[in-house]
Amino acid sequence: MPAEPSSSIPAALAPLAHADPLRPADTPGLLAYLATIHDPRRASGRRHPLPAILAMAAAAVLTGARSVTAIAEWAADAPQPVRAALGARRDGPDRWVVPAEATIRRTLARLDPTALAAVLGTWLADRDRPAQQQQQRQRRRRRAVAVDGKTLRGAKRGDGRQVHLLACMDHATRAVLAQRHVDGAPGEVPGLVPLLAEVDLAGVVITADALHTHAATAEWLVTGKQAHYLLTVKANQPTLLDRCQAIPWRDVPVADHTRDRAHGRVELRTLKVVSVHAQQLGFPHAAQLIQVTRKTRELGTRRWRVVVVYAITSLTFAQARPARLADLLRGHWAIEICQAGCAYGM
Repeated sequence: MPAEPSSSIPAALAPLAHADPLRPADTPGLLAYLATIHDPRRASGRRHPLPAILAMAAAAVLTGARSVTAIAEWAADAPQPVRAALGARRDGPDRWVVPAEATIRRTLARLDPTALAAVLGTWLADRDRPAQQQQQRQRRRRRAVAVDGKTLRGAKRGDGRQVHLLACMDHATRAVLAQRHVDGAPGEVPGLVPLLAEVDLAGVVITADALHTHAATAEWLVTGKQAHYLLTVKANQPTLLDRCQAIPWRDVPVADHTRDRAHGRVELRTLKVVSVHAQQLGFPHAAQLIQVTRKTRELGTRRWRVVVVYAITSLTFAQARPARLADLLRGHWAIEICQAGCAYGM
């Protein structure tokens, strides 16, 4: 007998029925895209993360499930490592639980089908890019350039004010590519375009702190210089910061983590990423949002200091995976530390 309409998969999942099965390397990207979908459930009734429910449904359809019942059966049969990779709720040291069929059915029924179809369509398009392009990206790591400004200690201008330089520095070589005098920190924002105007930035990632996180700057970098940006988001852009914080980060799995021990302290960093649309955030060319949680503890103490940092980038998931984003952020912070301890050569 043909399946009842209530038992068939939602129309938004139908394109997955003709795609290749989910590969382990695809999972972080799929979760990053699904984390941007609005959760219509009440917060008090959420036992399973929405990205996990949707990822299990997608994985099941990609392997042949053609009804909600089949999706639930696939999830129930999934091994523990697969459940963990798909973001399932942890219920013990080595145990992850999956939602029941009723939960999957109700959740899929309440979602905005247009939003789900758009997210899955974008993910499929990015995942299924020609293998040749993937290989070319792997062979050619995108160059990164940091923009940062510092006041030079002991150096004063003719009017008695301290010298403040805005410079751009290559992440890999630490070579200063361009620099100019600006009128203190407030002068860094209008000084960025003249600083970079004569520098070839095609295909380059520009990293900068929150002072430069402005829509006009992002638009100029992408359309005017054919570059990409990775910008920190802080309170100087309150609307954008609110939208970053409104993402249900607790449901987003950790995509990258590092542990460092140096200078008498331990630092743990975790990074989460979600794919977004520029219209969704009201920020030009935005493709991914990043949340970095930094926990530091002085050796010999037990107290942790926790700082949460947000960043936004025009790089898509296909162009920069979480590990690369983590490298870019660490590279920029390392240059900031270096700048704080010394002056630029003039």
